[in-house]
Amino acid sequence: MIVMTDQSLLGRISSNRDVFGGKPIVRGMRISVEMVVNLLAQGETAEAILSDYPGLEPDDIRACLAYAHAVLADDSLDAVQVAK
Repeated sequence: MIVMTDQSLLGRISSNRDVFGGKPIVRGMRISVEMVVNLLAQGETAEAILSDYPGLEPDDIRACLAYAHAVLADDSLDAVQVAK
């Protein structure tokens, strides 16, 4: 089993002010971290989200959670790609 660090997971998250007003998104897709975390908070399972959004991978969901944790814990977000 390969375990990814939060920093490697955060590399899946990017932000571009021209996409969704700069909200963090998953791997350049038009799927926001906010939406994934919101679905999980509403009780959706990771499996259901992956089924509804076939372009997502399990590590994308973990990346969204790692991003949310980093924001709440005021950790470094250096691995998040930000386009100017």
